[in-house]
Amino acid sequence: MVNLGLFSGLKSMKSVNVSFRLPYFTHWGQSILVCGSEPILGSWNVKKGLLLSPGHEGDELVWSGSVAVPSGFGCEYSYYVVDGDKNVLRCEMGRKRKLLLADGIQDGEVVEFHDLWQIGSDDLPFRSAFKNVIFNRSWTLNVETPLGVIQNKLDEEAETVLVQFRICCPNIEEDTSVYVIGSHINLGKWKVQDGLKLSCAGDSIWQGDCVLRKVDLPIKYPSCKYGKAGNFSLETGPNRELTVGSSKNQPRYIFLSDGMFRELPWRAAGVAIPMFSVRSESDLGVGEFLDLKLLVDWAVDSGFHLVQLLPINDTSVHGMWWDSYPYSSLSVFALHPLYLRVQALSENIPDDIKQEILKAKQRLDGKDVDYEATMATKLSIAKKIFTREKDLILSSESFQKFLSENEDWLKPYAAFCFLRDFFETSDRSEWGRFSQFSKDKLEKLVAKDSLQYDVICFHYYIQFHLHLQLSEAAGYARKKGVVLKGDLPIGVDRNSVDTWVYPNLFRMNTATGAPPDYFDKNGQNWGFPTYNWEEMSKDNYAWWQARLTQMANYFTAYRIDHILGFFRIWELPEHAMTGLVGKFRPSIPLSQEELEREGIWDFDRLSRPYIRQEMLQDKFGSYWTFIASTFLNEYQKQCYEFKEECNTEKKIAAKLKACAERSLLLESENKTRRGLFDLLQNIVLIRDPEDPRKFYPRFNLEDTSSFNDLDDHSKNVLKKLYYDYYFHRQENLWRQNALKTLPVLLNSSDMLACGEDLGLIPSCVHPVMQELGLIGLRIQRMPSEPGLEFGIPSQYSYMTDLMALKEEYTTRPAAEETINDPTNPKHYWRYRVHVTLESLIKDSELKSTIKDLVRGSGRSHPVGENEVQVNEESVATTEKQQVATGKEKLLVVTQLNGVPQKEIPVVR
Repeated sequence: MVNLGLFSGLKSMKSVNVSFRLPYFTHWGQSILVCGSEPILGSWNVKKGLLLSPGHEGDELVWSGSVAVPSGFGCEYSYYVVDGDKNVLRCEMGRKRKLLLADGIQDGEVVEFHDLWQIGSDDLPFRSAFKNVIFNRSWTLNVETPLGVIQNKLDEEAETVLVQFRICCPNIEEDTSVYVIGSHINLGKWKVQDGLKLSCAGDSIWQGDCVLRKVDLPIKYPSCKYGKAGNFSLETGPNRELTVGSSKNQPRYIFLSDGMFRELPWRAAGVAIPMFSVRSESDLGVGEFLDLKLLVDWAVDSGFHLVQLLPINDTSVHGMWWDSYPYSSLSVFALHPLYLRVQALSENIPDDIKQEILKAKQRLDGKDVDYEATMATKLSIAKKIFTREKDLILSSESFQKFLSENEDWLKPYAAFCFLRDFFETSDRSEWGRFSQFSKDKLEKLVAKDSLQYDVICFHYYIQFHLHLQLSEAAGYARKKGVVLKGDLPIGVDRNSVDTWVYPNLFRMNTATGAPPDYFDKNGQNWGFPTYNWEEMSKDNYAWWQARLTQMANYFTAYRIDHILGFFRIWELPEHAMTGLVGKFRPSIPLSQEELEREGIWDFDRLSRPYIRQEMLQDKFGSYWTFIASTFLNEYQKQCYEFKEECNTEKKIAAKLKACAERSLLLESENKTRRGLFDLLQNIVLIRDPEDPRKFYPRFNLEDTSSFNDLDDHSKNVLKKLYYDYYFHRQENLWRQNALKTLPVLLNSSDMLACGEDLGLIPSCVHPVMQELGLIGLRIQRMPSEPGLEFGIPSQYSYMTDLMALKEEYTTRPAAEETINDPTNPKHYWRYRVHVTLESLIKDSELKSTIKDLVRGSGRSHPVGENEVQVNEESVATTEKQQVATGKEKLLVVTQLNGVPQKEIPVVR
C-alpha cells in the first residue's frame, strides 16, 4: 500500500482504501502499472506510478493493487504495460479515466475499481466523424446523475456490497434508455422493464447502482437499450460477469467500468474522388471546394455517409503540369489555389471580369483538366479582384484573425512563393542568401515596407479565401451528416516550404519509395526525402501535430497515406531514380561479423556491380564496345566497373542524355538506360554508406546473375539471411517505431484515422493498427485473400476502410477512366468526371439504385429531408438475440419494426 505521507501537509485524515483491478494477459517480464494526475499516482510520471500485482482468477490473469486516499478524492488515471525498470511498453488508448469518490463513503472503507484495458477502437465513437457528424443529435441528452454520485445507500449489514455499473453508449436514439439486466431481483430477473435503469452521466457514460448481497456473487449480466415503444436491443457477445476476489479486505463499493456497449459494428458506404475530378456547372475547368456542397447533396441522396478526397495541399513546385501530382506537397499547411472559386471572391465583381470568367469557363471546360491553363487563369483573375479589394479585405477583422492564427506557416509559405517566382525555381540552392531559412530573413521578406509586400499579401489573400470556401463546404457536410475525409501524404516535395524551414526534420540525402511488387518490378521512387524521426521526437513531433491540427479545421476523418512508413520506410539514396536498390529505415542490418561467421567474406564482390564481358555482349550485342568505353572501366580482364562520372542512376541518365543530344546512341535512350541500370543493380548486398561494416540484402537478390554465379554454400546462407532481414528480425523494431509515432498523430486531433495498409505488409502492422484503433484499407481489385481476383466487401472484417463506391455512366473507354499510373512517376493527374454534379443530382433512378445497394448491404445512411431512417434491426428480415437465463435461453425474434414479437423458451 502506498504511504499516506505523500499527501503533504496532512498529519491525520480520514482515508479510503482504493483498489484497482484489471484483467490483462502480459508477456514474461512485463507488469501493469496505474499512473494518474495526482502525486499519489505519480502525477503522470510513470516511474512513480502504482505497480500492480498479478493473480489468476480462473482462466484470467488479473492485476490488482491498492492505495489509501482521502475521502472525496478525485483524479484522472490510465494503465500502462511496463518492463522491469518501469519503461513504458504499451499504454492505453482513448480518453483518460476519471476517479471521483462519492460522498458518503466512510473512513476505512474499501472501494474497488473494476476496469477493462482500453484499446484504440474504444475511442472511435468519440472521434469527430462519429461524435460531431454521424451520431450528432438534434435533441439534447441531459446529465441525470454526474460522475461521483451514487443513488443507493449500503445497509449496515457487512455482507452487502454497492455496485455501480458504468457503460459507454455513444450511439443512442431519442427516448431510449440503457438498462442492466440479470437473474438477481435488483437486475429485473431478466425482464428489461424491471432491470436496473442507468442514468446519463455525460460524455456518453451511463451509470446506475444497486446493493447486492455478496453471497449472490458472481452474477452474469448484459446491458441493453430499451426504447419508448417497448423495443429493445441486447448487447452482442457473451454475458458480462461480476466477481469479487478472495482477499481479506473485501470491498464495500465496486465501480464497474464495462467499456463500450457491445453492438453490431456500425457500417456505412462512401464515395472517393479527387477534388480536381469533380465537374459542376459553376467550376472553372476543375473541381472546386464549393462544389463539395453539391457532392454532399448527391452523397446524402445516394445513401453515402462519407466523401473522401485526395490531398488538397498546394503542390506548385515546378509551375507546370508536373504539379498535378497531389502527393508532392509544396506546403503541408497551404491549400491548393487550383480549387479556388474566383466568382466567390467578391460580391462586386465588375462586368468585364465577369465576362472574362465566362469565356475562361467555356475555354477550360474540356474532357480533362488543363492544369497549367487553369492555374494561370485563376491566379490572373484573382489578382485583378485582389487589386480592387485588397485594402478592404486585408483590414477586415476576419482576415486579421486568419492571419494571426496561421502566421507560423502562412508567412514562410508566402515568402517561399515569392522567392520561387522571383528566381523562377523552387530549388533554393539557387536563391543566394535566401537558400538558408532564418526568422530574420523571413521578417524582412514579409515586412510591410518591403517592395514585394503586395505579392506577399496576394498569397495571404488566396489562402484566406480557400480557407473560407473549404470551411463553408466542410460545415455543410457536417450539417448533412456526411463525413468529409482528407488524405495525409507520406512525404513532402524535396523543394518545399517545409524542407526550407525545417531542414533538420528531413534526411535530404535520401529519397522515399516502395520496394518492387506485382505492379512494378523496379519498385517506386517518390523522390521525397525521408523523415528524421530522431530529430522530430525532440519536440514531441510538433510538426506532425501542427499538420493534423490544420487538417482538423476541415475534415472529420483522414487517410494516412502509406501507413507502413510509420513502421519503416523504403529508403533510397538521393541519386537513385528507380526504387529497387534501397533498404528499410529503421532496420537491423547484416553485420560484417555475422556474415563472416556464416562463411561470407568477399564483400567487395557482393556489394559492387557484377559486370562481366559476356553479360555486356548478351545485353547490348555489337553495341557493347561503345557501352564499355563510354561508361565502364575494365579493372581486370573481362571484368568491368562503372566510371566515377556515371556510377549512379542519375549520373547514367545525364550521360545518356548528353550522348543522345550528340546522336551517339545506336539504340533508344530508354532501352540503353534500362540495360545500364540493370548492370548497376546487379549486386547482392548494399553497403551502408555511413558504416562500411554493415550491409543490407538487395531486394529480390535471387534474380541477379551476381547471386546465381555464387557457390551453393554462399547462396544458401544469403537466402537464409535475406528472409530473416525482410520477414523476421525487424518485426519488434518496426512495431516499437510505430507505437512511438502513430499515437502522436492520433492524439493530435479528434479526426477518425484510417491507414492505407497496402503493399508488402510486415506481420506487426495489423496488430498495431488494431491496438491503436486504426481502420485499414481493402481494395476489391487487390484482395489480400489468396486465390481471389476480386475482394468481397460483405466479408470484410470490421475495421476495414469504408468501401468507395463511384457509380458512373459508361460512355468512355475504361482506359480514359484512369486517375493514376503508379509505375509512371511523371503521370499527369488530370481525370475529370464527364457528368456534372447537377446532372447526377437530377438522376433519381441512379441515386435510388445506389441507395438500395447501401441499404441492402446493412449499412447506415444519412437521413435526408422528409425521411426517417429505419432501425438497424430492419436490415435483415429477422435478427436473433439470445439472453442467458441459467438453464434456459430466450430467443428474441425481432421483426422489421424492431419490436420483439414473441419469446420462445429453448430448453438446453
